[in-house]
Amino acid sequence: MRSEITVDGVPISFLSAGEGPVVLLLHGTYWSRVWAPVMSTIAKHGVRAVAVDFPGAGRSGGRLTLETATVPALAEWVERFADALGAGDELLVAGHDIGGAVTQHLAAHGRRTVPRFALVNSVTYDSWPVDGVKRFRDPAVAAAVTVEELLEWRRKALYVAFGRMSEEREQADYLSPWGDPVKAQSWLALAGAADSKYTQRLVQSPVPKLLVWGEDDPFQPITYAEIFAANEPNTELIRIPNAGHIPMENDHRAVGDALGRFFSARSPS
Repeated sequence: MRSEITVDGVPISFLSAGEGPVVLLLHGTYWSRVWAPVMSTIAKHGVRAVAVDFPGAGRSGGRLTLETATVPALAEWVERFADALGAGDELLVAGHDIGGAVTQHLAAHGRRTVPRFALVNSVTYDSWPVDGVKRFRDPAVAAAVTVEELLEWRRKALYVAFGRMSEEREQADYLSPWGDPVKAQSWLALAGAADSKYTQRLVQSPVPKLLVWGEDDPFQPITYAEIFAANEPNTELIRIPNAGHIPMENDHRAVGDALGRFFSARSPS
């Protein structure tokens, strides 16, 4: 179910499914659509799955700037979204892509306790920004991009990220937000603010951590997940075979069940 709530005076869109402790699902260079295939599977484990669109992304209003699209700024915004949602004093959170950087920042520096968190084909350490995003850190390059050009670049990236053939209707659904010039500019701001310094200065956390990874991801290779699992205490890595950067689209049951079991193991107090 898609709902809307106001945060900072801006209408914010989110998907939700189930009842119980809230599990926030954060997107990166895509939008809440990446979580749609696994919402009901996560929810059947007795939690409320909530996949939010950042301002200027997906179906949300507002817009991102280079200042508001940084990882710390997005993490602070997530806290305000959680306030509006009435999520409580603890956060259960999972992040995909750059949403994983926001998740890690919340766990290390957020004002709420994060008793456990999950990363799904997330950026880690120095794995990002990838070349297809890095070029937009040049203001001159970003300023010259048209909506049509961005749509075509995102279409090509989506084809690779899926790791499978997709129908035209499915592609159109994923790409639909970026036909809006404001959403296109917000995406360029997110790309322009991408900086791996935010995932290289995090302290180790003893809380339970789950990595769910499509094994065939060309953007965030599984080698980074292996390094994270080896270096970070209390971390489990679940591999999703024959899956790409968005493993939710390759094996929604495996991804959804892994996340649902993980987050239902301990409910916030």
